[in-house]
Amino acid sequence: MIEPGLVATRAPARASDDDKKPNRPPPKQKQDTGVALEERTRTKKPPMYKVLLHNDDYTTKEFVVFVLQSVFQRSETDALAIMTHVHNQGVGVAGVYTFEIAETKVQKTVELARTNEYPLQLSIEPSE
Repeated sequence: MIEPGLVATRAPARASDDDKKPNRPPPKQKQDTGVALEERTRTKKPPMYKVLLHNDDYTTKEFVVFVLQSVFQRSETDALAIMTHVHNQGVGVAGVYTFEIAETKVQKTVELARTNEYPLQLSIEPSE
C-alpha cells in the first residue's frame, strides 16, 4: 500500500544480460510427428437408394413375403403390405439403403429367387 502523499514511480528499465547476448534462435524443441490437428468438416451422409421389387406372373406371393422377411428384415405385417402393393401396382419399395447395401440385398434376393426357379426382378434407383 502507498502512504498518502507519496507517489509511486516505476523503476527505470535496466539492461539485462539477455539484451547483451547476440540474437540466437530459440532452443530446438522436440517436434511432434503425430497427426496434425485441424478442424474437421462434417461428413456428408451417403446418398440413399431404393430397392424396388417388380411384379411378375410366376413368383409366388409367399416367396416374396419370405424374401422381404429374410433378406430385408421386414416384419410379417410389413412384408404382406409391400407384397400386396407390388402385386397391385406392379412395383414397390422393399427398402432404402446405401448403394453397397442395396446392391448386396439385390444380389442375395436374385440368387435366392434363381435357386428356387423364380424370375423375380429387382432394381435400384436413387432415393429423393
